[in-house]
Amino acid sequence: MTTTAVMRKQLFINNEWRDAAGGKTLEVVNPATEEVIAEVASAEKSDVDAAVAAARAAFDGPWGKLSARERGRLIWKIGEKLMERADEMARLETLHNGKPIFESRQIEIPAAAECLEYYAGWADKIMGETIPVKGNYLTYTLREPIGVVAAIVPWNFPLLLAAWKVAPALACGNTVILKPASQTPLTALALGDIAIEVGLPPGVLNVVTGPGASVGQALVEHPGIDKIAFTGDTTTGKSIMRGAAETLKTITLELGGKSPNIVLSDADIDAALRGVAIGIFYGKGEVCAAGSRLLVDTSIKNEFIDKLAARTKKMVPGDPLDPKTRFGSVSSQKQMETVLRYIAAGKSEGATLVAGGGRTDIGTGKGYFVQPTVFADVTQDMTIAREEIFGPVLAAIEFADLDEAIAKANDTQYGLAAGVWTRDIKKAHYVARKLQAGTVWVNTYNVYDTAAPFGGYKQSGFGREMSAHALQHYTQVKSVWVDLNM
Repeated sequence: MTTTAVMRKQLFINNEWRDAAGGKTLEVVNPATEEVIAEVASAEKSDVDAAVAAARAAFDGPWGKLSARERGRLIWKIGEKLMERADEMARLETLHNGKPIFESRQIEIPAAAECLEYYAGWADKIMGETIPVKGNYLTYTLREPIGVVAAIVPWNFPLLLAAWKVAPALACGNTVILKPASQTPLTALALGDIAIEVGLPPGVLNVVTGPGASVGQALVEHPGIDKIAFTGDTTTGKSIMRGAAETLKTITLELGGKSPNIVLSDADIDAALRGVAIGIFYGKGEVCAAGSRLLVDTSIKNEFIDKLAARTKKMVPGDPLDPKTRFGSVSSQKQMETVLRYIAAGKSEGATLVAGGGRTDIGTGKGYFVQPTVFADVTQDMTIAREEIFGPVLAAIEFADLDEAIAKANDTQYGLAAGVWTRDIKKAHYVARKLQAGTVWVNTYNVYDTAAPFGGYKQSGFGREMSAHALQHYTQVKSVWVDLNM
C-alpha cells in the first residue's frame, strides 16, 4: 500500500465550495493504513442555515420551475457521470471505508449509477388520479414534492445509500442536503463536482460534512427542513424521531438488523455454505442486512459448521486496493474495537469459537483488520445472538424443527432481512410468510435491485428504500375539488 497525499475538502453549498464558517476541519483516516488521507470542513449551525436557504431558494425557483422530464434528464446525467468517473469514485470509496476495490468498482458504484438512472425514468411518471365522488364535482389529486430533504447516510455504503435517497428525492422535485458520515465523506463531496458538471441548478444538491451529533442534529431540528431520510443504527434513529417531533417532519428510517439465515435439513449444502458466507462476510459484515445469525437444523449442524469453519479460515484479509482482495479492513479503529469486544463477549458467555476470533495483520503492521469469525453453540440469550455487531462475526444457533426455527428467527427486536435455504418450495413460501422481516431471500442472500423495495419491520425502521414504493416518501398528496354545478 502506498501513501496517499492528504486531500483538502470544503462544504458544497449552492454549487459553491466553501470553508466551514468556524474554520474547523475533521480528519478522514484510511482504515487499511491508519493514515490521514483528507481534511474535510466541519460544518456548524450557520453552515446548515446556508444550505437550507440555498435548497429552499432552488425549490421555490429554478428547480421547481423545471419540467419533470427536464429533471429526469439531469438525474440521468448524474448516473452517467458516476460511471464515467467510476475508477476515481471506487478508489475514494475504498480509501475511506476499507472495502475491497472489487466491491467498490464492480458493485457499489454501478449500483449507485443504476439507482439514479432508474429514478430519472420515474421523474415524469409521478401522477395523481381522478376520483368519482358524490355530487357534481371534478375531484382529483396532485402528488407534489415535500420540499427540502435532509439525507443522512452512514459509513458502510457511503455513495450507494446516498443514491438511494438523493435519486428519488430529486425525481419527485425536492431539493437535498446530503450529510455523509464523518468517516466517509469523500464520495458524497465528489457528487458536488458532478452536480456542477451536469448543470444541476445551484442549491438543488448540497453536501454538508461534520459530526452527526452536531451537524446531523442541526438538520433534524431545523424548521426549514421538511423531511429526514436516515440510514443508520436504531439508537440514532430513535433520537431523530424525537428531534423531528417538534417540527413534525416527515421521516423515514432504515435502521439496524440481526438477520437470521435459516438452513433447513433438505437444503443444498454447498449453495447454503456460499450463501451463509456471503450473507455475513460481504462488506466485512458491515451491512445492515447481514445474515449475522445462522440458524441450522440439528441434524446437519455438525457437518455444516465444520464446512463453514473450513471455508471461513480460507478467507484472508488483504490490501483493499488490490483487485484480488475480497476481504478488507473494518471501517475504523472504533468499529474494530467494538467488534473485538463482541468477540470477547462470545467467548466469555460460552459460545464455541470455530474460526477467526481476533485482529489480524496483513504484513504492514497497520490497519483495522479483523479475522472472519464464526461461533457455534450460541444460545438465544447470548449477547452475540441479540445485539447488532456490524462486523464479520457469525453466531450459529441450532433448531430441532421448522416452528422452532421460525420462533428463534423472530425472537429479536429487529426485522430487516432474513434468508431460508431449502429444496422444498412449500416450506420456502411458508417460512417466508412467517418471518417478520422486510426482505426474505430464498436460496440466495444479499441480492438487491433498485426496482425492489428494501426496509425494515419492528425496530429496523419504517419506510422503504428503492422501487416505486420509495416515491411516496418524497411526495405529499393534495386533493382538488372543482364545483361543476351550473
